[in-house]
Amino acid sequence: MKEGIHPKYVEAVVRCACGETFTTRSTKPEIHLEICSKCHPFFTGKQKLVDTAGRVERFQRKYAGRKPGNK
Repeated sequence: MKEGIHPKYVEAVVRCACGETFTTRSTKPEIHLEICSKCHPFFTGKQKLVDTAGRVERFQRKYAGRKPGNK
C-alpha cells in the first residue's frame, strides 16, 4: 500500500436523534443519525412516522377524499 494516501481510521462516536450513542470505528470522529436500531420501527415493532419537510401531510392532502381505484 502507498504511504500517505489513506485516511486515518479512528474511533468514532455515533449519536442518534433519539439520544442513543455508541462507538465504532470510521474515518470521521463523529457521526449523527436520524434513526438507529433502538428507534427504527423494523427493530422496535412500533409504527413511527418520520416526517421530513411535511411530506406526510402533503401526501395526505393530495390523496384526501379519493376512493381506491380512481385516478
